[in-house]
Parts: sequence; structure tokens; C-alpha cells
Amino acid sequence: MAEVERLVVGPLATNCYLLKSGEELAIIDPGGDAERIVERARALGGTVKYVIDTHGHVDHVAANLAVRDAFAAELVIHDEDSFMLLEPDNMMAGLVGMRLEPVVADRTVVNGDEVAVGDCVLRVLHTPGHTPGGICLLGDGFAFTGDTLFIDSVGRTDFPGGSMAELRESVAMLRARLAGDTMLYPGHGEPGSFARASLVNPFLGSFWPA
Repeated sequence: MAEVERLVVGPLATNCYLLKSGEELAIIDPGGDAERIVERARALGGTVKYVIDTHGHVDHVAANLAVRDAFAAELVIHDEDSFMLLEPDNMMAGLVGMRLEPVVADRTVVNGDEVAVGDCVLRVLHTPGHTPGGICLLGDGFAFTGDTLFIDSVGRTDFPGGSMAELRESVAMLRARLAGDTMLYPGHGEPGSFARASLVNPFLGSFWPA
């Protein structure tokens, strides 16, 4: 049975998730407040196996280095966003006035890959649109959706590498894959069921901006 805890971190109120299954943990989107993330992960006990970025923007990766090194974990990101970790301008660090050290991912993933945390298997779904290498992580009855899909909206596409057409296709893939009782853990805002998102999110219905 997987346990999920949410910490709201960094200047843009990013959701960082701690996933624990058995005696292993993954930390998803450590976007800031590294000490708080590390403290909470240690309190949960077990071994932090992975730090996983759903995409490469600064508000989801700012604490990568500190958190990875605290646990000697593997840093995981999609292959098409791995370049963003190498240069602060690529990860939009200037938006929040940060200058971060370059970080090389320990593992890059592509669509269909799996990341095992204890007895929990996270399936990688490549969902470009917000960034070229954005991913969602699909578990048994839950999904970490990053900035691809929020309960009431979707990620913006006006940053470099963004594409509304690709985001539309990514959301359509999620709509086809997720059951109504799937728990969504988005990159910002409150978690909730996919059924609730389907009721309140206009992007899951017929509305799309031109």
C-alpha cells in the first residue's frame, strides 16, 4: 500500500510529494525548502530511492541537488527535459530570482518506462505541452500529473518549449487512461479525484483557447 504526503514548497507554492511504499520512498518535484523536505522524509523512515522531476522548471527542481545528495538517491527526469537541469536559464530560474548549480540527472526516462518504489510501480506517461519532456506518473489508483493537469486547469504553454496542441493531446491521453476514482496529485493546487476534475476543469470538457 503506497502512502502519499504533500508539502507545499518554494516561492510558487509547488506541490512536492513524498511517496512511500514498504521501506522505500520517492520524492517528487522538490521545488524548494530542501531542509523541510529532507526532515519530513527522514521522519517517514526508510530509504529514499529516487528524486523524480515531472518537468524541468525551477519551481519543481530547485531543491534537486540538496535532496538527492542528502539521501544519495537517483535523480530522474524525462530525457527531453534533462537539458533544463544543466543551465539556470533553461529551467526559468530567473523568474524567481534564483541561480542554481547545474545538475546532471542520474537516470532519464521515456514514455512507457517504469519506476519501482517498494511494491509500487510508477508508469511514465510522456505528456508534453507545458514542457517538451513533461511526464505524469501513473500508479495504482493515483497519478502525479505535474503541471500537465490541475484539478481546475492545465499548465501554461507560453514558456519556451510549450505547445497548446501537444498539451491538448496529452490531456486527451489522460482522459482516456484515468478512471473517475483515480486520485490526482497535481503540481499546484489541491489534489482531488479525476471525477471531480472532470466536473470543474473546462479543459477536460469542450473549452480550449484558440
